[in-house]
Amino acid sequence: TALVALRKKFGMLFQGAALFDSLNVFENVAFPLLEHTKLSSGEIKERVLKTLALVGLHGMERKMPSELSGGMKKRAGLARAIILEPEVILYDEPTTGLDPIMTDSVDNLILNMQQKLKITSVVISHDIKSAFNIADQIAMLHNGKVIEAGTPREFRSTRNQVVMGFIGVEDTVEL
Repeated sequence: TALVALRKKFGMLFQGAALFDSLNVFENVAFPLLEHTKLSSGEIKERVLKTLALVGLHGMERKMPSELSGGMKKRAGLARAIILEPEVILYDEPTTGLDPIMTDSVDNLILNMQQKLKITSVVISHDIKSAFNIADQIAMLHNGKVIEAGTPREFRSTRNQVVMGFIGVEDTVEL
């Protein structure tokens, strides 16, 4: 159907990576290919191994999700999200629960995927530092409405009180 065709243009990295606990890393990443393509097992193997290497998980294909760190789970989830070569990837809170070093690593991974795959990334995040690091454009929602949109630079110079409070900018105007 048209809806299935549209969905194939999007990849999704869920906040918790959403890996199948009963499948190893290889099987998790291969799952969309088995469901949505007619590739041979050899073609699937080649594509999965290439994608795992791309996200820094070379040699981890036989590991179970329970054996992976939080950052490795995110990478495995990302590999599964990009295996069908989507045009757009949606990231749901990709740095939530990660330490600062792993957060920087995930930010760099997102930027690398954008450059290597020529893919559009849409990132939902409460981590403003991460958003400033990876975004070309930022939009802030408040009570279901976009209250500010622009480049990271424009965001830093906003006069919107809600945005200023969220990003930690002090209002120096005396009342």
